[in-house]
Amino acid sequence: QLQASGGGLAQTGGSLRLSCVASGRTFRRGVMGWFRRAPGKEREFVAAISGGGVNTDYGDSVKGRFTISRDNVKNTVYLQMNNLKPDDTGVYYCAADFVPQSIVAATSYDYWGQGTQVTVSS
Repeated sequence: QLQASGGGLAQTGGSLRLSCVASGRTFRRGVMGWFRRAPGKEREFVAAISGGGVNTDYGDSVKGRFTISRDNVKNTVYLQMNNLKPDDTGVYYCAADFVPQSIVAATSYDYWGQGTQVTVSS
């Protein structure tokens, strides 16, 4: 089970930090990622991190502003979001999989959190 938290309301240029805690199963050797869904849009890849935390990947729209990290002792993945923009508004979901076929494809992940709302005001 994945439990996401940390969403809320931020102003343009502000920051938020999302957390996602895994319970009942460890994903220390799995890929963990973040996706988001804006109103009226498809689910979009945001970021992913490998099991050891060495390799990361980001969606083009968040590169240079968001940072994904993980703490395998706490079984937690984080998403630090800086310089937020109104286009970052949406529901953010954490996801995990042991061997995703494609780390940027939502269909590759078998485990999902419930989502946390992020709203960025202009």
